[in-house]
Amino acid sequence: MIEEGTLLWEPSAERVDEANITRFMRWLQETRGLTFTDYHDLWRWSTEHLEDFWAACWEYFDFRATPYQQVLTSRAMPAAQWFTGSRLNWAEHALRHADGDKPALLHCSEVREELGTVTWAELQDQVAAAAEGLRQLGVGPGDRVVAYMPNIPETIIAVLATASLGAIWSSCSPDFGTPSVVDRFSQIEPKVLLAVDGYRYNGKAFDRMEVVRHLQERLPSVEHTVLLPYLDAAADPERLQRAETWEAFLERGRGAELHFEQVAFDHPLWVLYSSGTTGMPKAIVHGHGGITVQHTVTGHLHSDVSPGDRCFWFTTTGWMMWNALTGMLLNGATLVLYDGNPGYPDMDRLWRLCEEARINQMGISAAFLTSCMKAGRRPGAHYELGHIRGIGATGSPLPPEGFQWVYEHVHPDVHLASSSGGTDICAGFVGGVPTLPVRAGELQARLLGASVESWDDQGNPLIDEVGEMVITRPMPSMPLYFWGDTDGRRYRESYFDMFPGVWRHGDFIKITSRGSCIIYGRSDSTLNRYGVRMGTAEIYRVVEDLDAVEDSLVVNIERGGGQLYMPLFVVLAEGVELDEVLDRQIRDKVRRDLSPRHVPDAIIAVDGIPRTLSGKKMEVPVKKLLLGEPEEKAVSRDACANPYTLDDYIRFGRELQ
Repeated sequence: MIEEGTLLWEPSAERVDEANITRFMRWLQETRGLTFTDYHDLWRWSTEHLEDFWAACWEYFDFRATPYQQVLTSRAMPAAQWFTGSRLNWAEHALRHADGDKPALLHCSEVREELGTVTWAELQDQVAAAAEGLRQLGVGPGDRVVAYMPNIPETIIAVLATASLGAIWSSCSPDFGTPSVVDRFSQIEPKVLLAVDGYRYNGKAFDRMEVVRHLQERLPSVEHTVLLPYLDAAADPERLQRAETWEAFLERGRGAELHFEQVAFDHPLWVLYSSGTTGMPKAIVHGHGGITVQHTVTGHLHSDVSPGDRCFWFTTTGWMMWNALTGMLLNGATLVLYDGNPGYPDMDRLWRLCEEARINQMGISAAFLTSCMKAGRRPGAHYELGHIRGIGATGSPLPPEGFQWVYEHVHPDVHLASSSGGTDICAGFVGGVPTLPVRAGELQARLLGASVESWDDQGNPLIDEVGEMVITRPMPSMPLYFWGDTDGRRYRESYFDMFPGVWRHGDFIKITSRGSCIIYGRSDSTLNRYGVRMGTAEIYRVVEDLDAVEDSLVVNIERGGGQLYMPLFVVLAEGVELDEVLDRQIRDKVRRDLSPRHVPDAIIAVDGIPRTLSGKKMEVPVKKLLLGEPEEKAVSRDACANPYTLDDYIRFGRELQ
């Protein structure tokens, strides 16, 4: 076992000197007369002099926008407004580094096994054609375009085309079942639906034509559907209503010129979704300007991305990391896309892709790294990985042993950046800094412009102690609003109820005296399974739809070595037993209606589900019990409406230890 905080890597003097963040600090000295002793000194300036920092970034990155009137109207949250009066377009910035016949996208999947290339010129032409196609379908500024598509070039083309018109984008991965997709898309009433006929995962084909047909039925606002024959080249749009193929759709705009609608800084760009922990997923709206500025700054200064770098994140279109990956275009990067099971046909699949595509910045989940470690994989001994400069890990905390494995068995001279952020801001709060050392189990620092602190329950800042992660000053990519939340009540309740005027994110964090950070998981009950977040309420809606199940409770815990374990507790109808048939039925329903990643690891029959006096399921106390916390610290029986039910979970928790 390696000790948390053990020094594993330090950047060479040459790497520090050539890092983008070092160039930025030199520029600040030359143009502003500012000098900083180290990164943490720069971070303090970026948060204490918030307006000066973002104004400097605006000038340094030369954003293509009309002049702004004010950098920030107020530091009050959630009322802060950024770069008022300016107009710009995210897609224009994403394509401003276009470089002719050089690759913009490299891609492969379980369907398209050979590594393919889309050049910058081809990308621009197809974005122009898709934008004209959408325009002919009646899409304009503010209209919603939704995609039920995987991480493939057509989806990148579609989001760029949508944004170029000032329309609003939203996407779900095709492994989501009908109820999950409808819960999300129905809120924003889309005009156009883009969808694939199916996909391949773990060597198996999944036909989604019936799901697409159901989506058409349950999304009455959809006027047109564009079908991409992805799994089956002969997939027939005639099986759907008001549908045409992707090729016919592009043909509408073939030869069109690329045009960008200039929109206000706070004009909606896309809608992401919360996990649905307490009901319907919240539809989180992000703006053109906030995302453009935040992703450009983070990608260039923290991920050290420059034009021509090849960047990869293993993600689906249902996770904010897909949006973050797309944002690497803002820095002129070549995106490397993969659709499929990262462990098929074996755990080396992504390492082979890394070698073949010569990836410079590789992003994967902490769970994938720990899985490779436990499987005894040694990719550095079998593949040429010397071109990797950085590895990003997110989705869940990476244990110290995972850090050590990367340096021993991937590459000894790589910047390993474990990071933590959220769908809420579509960005990071804490993560990598290419000029700082890497220590086992630690995230290197708080990101520039992110005023992150650890607070106790009374709002006192903590150092070297675990507390609630809070953000005390606004960031450009904080949500504009939640769709349908006309009075802003849900927005305020989500982040500002515990500490008025201060964003409480819902993570347990320790900020060390060195300035590094350690994340200890969610302080709420969100289910984060291999990078895909989903709320418990979504599980309950599916499981409790079965006549045999009266009530249920699910938690996701991290056991030793970063292993995820998600048990589902069920209260069965009278006379029903949990046999193999019912167990399989529950698992199949979760897999079909929600996501294969959220199939429970175990299903346990219990006598009851513990609830608070107001009737809410006590998920967090149960999670603490299963993690081995003493009953007196994990739960108050006086706060439980049916305290007798706790005994089953206490007993099960002891068995897990």
